[in-house]
Amino acid sequence: MSAYSIRRGTPASARRAQRGVVLFIALIVLVAMTLAGIAIMRSVDTGNLIAGNVAFKQGTLQGGDLGANNAIKWLEANAFTGKLDNDSPDDAYLSRGNEPDWSDDAAWADAKSAGTDNAGNTVQYKINRLCMDPGPAQNNNCAKVQKTGAEAGTSAGYNINPPPSNGQVQVLYRITTRVIGPRDANSIIQFNVALPQ
Repeated sequence: MSAYSIRRGTPASARRAQRGVVLFIALIVLVAMTLAGIAIMRSVDTGNLIAGNVAFKQGTLQGGDLGANNAIKWLEANAFTGKLDNDSPDDAYLSRGNEPDWSDDAAWADAKSAGTDNAGNTVQYKINRLCMDPGPAQNNNCAKVQKTGAEAGTSAGYNINPPPSNGQVQVLYRITTRVIGPRDANSIIQFNVALPQ
């Protein structure tokens, strides 16, 4: 029976040749699987890096609150003193509008430091009164908000005490904050605050 199967079966040399082809195919599949595994690992690493960068960027956006709060406190303290009529370089305040290239470090040379937030981001701010020239806002070409009716008594972005009376003019002030965080995360945030005059 075994003699018959040897004669009718595959010769030994053909079986050895087939085993060599299977080994070669197995090696090719193994190399392809290794390359696919490396590609997946690199993809996951890149995804983690991107997620980390997005998290740092979000952290710098949240850090802008520190600069905005400091700027608002300074505006509140000086709202009815006449100090807002003229520049105050030590307080990073300009009594006229100015729109430099905020991405240039030179624009931040005279900025006021608000310190470091809980995430370790460095925060700076600048304040601009949106007027053409220094001096009292009443005699100046300024960006103003006129509140009437139900809107009277609140500002456009922040309620400063005492609230304005009905129909009282409010001048706009632009607060610009820059937050610098890890991995070169850098955010510049602007918003307007209206103060009664």
